[in-house]
Amino acid sequence: MDTVHKLLDTKGRDVWSIALDASVFDAIELMAEKGCGALLVMQGRELVGIISERDYARKVILAGRSSKSTRVRDIMSSPVVTADPSHKVEQCLSMMTDKRIRHLPIMDGSKVVGMVSIGDLVKAIIAEQKFLIAQLEQYIKQ
Repeated sequence: MDTVHKLLDTKGRDVWSIALDASVFDAIELMAEKGCGALLVMQGRELVGIISERDYARKVILAGRSSKSTRVRDIMSSPVVTADPSHKVEQCLSMMTDKRIRHLPIMDGSKVVGMVSIGDLVKAIIAEQKFLIAQLEQYIKQ
């Protein structure tokens, strides 16, 4: 099974972030602009939280709060579950399933080097399985 490092090489390492004191409205607007479901919450270069569409739905909409007056710091998830580039794709998928999270920042020491979604991991596993099936079919035909 491939490592997350290899997955990031293919997927890309773009990571979108927002500041602690930004409004939730600004966070949702940025997510829509970037086509992503979560943003890292940074204080300088330090990862301090993560905010997702799920946080917005549950902690703003369902709580009757205003997205323009609510700050990211008030609804972000923290501490953040992370993985490092050497983790295997299956390990990350298992970790995300156990923790019931959909986005996993990848850290090299204290530096954010990428982020994967549960969809990215499932896609990688399916691609690997298709490759293995093709190899086995080729072997059987010989």
